[in-house]
Amino acid sequence: MSLTKTWYAIDEIVEKFGLERWMIAQWIEDGTVRSEMADAGVQIINIDDVELKVQEMTKI
Repeated sequence: MSLTKTWYAIDEIVEKFGLERWMIAQWIEDGTVRSEMADAGVQIINIDDVELKVQEMTKI
């Protein structure tokens, strides 16, 4: 069990990584990041998946 927060709202991820909302939405649509949906759309996103995508983009 993880002791850190692993699921974030999209606004938190945009702020933390400086990413565009459309980019995160594309990753969700492509299935490269896990998300939990609600009636109004995406509610939370797995931060580990986002970190992997950012590393892939920056080659870090």
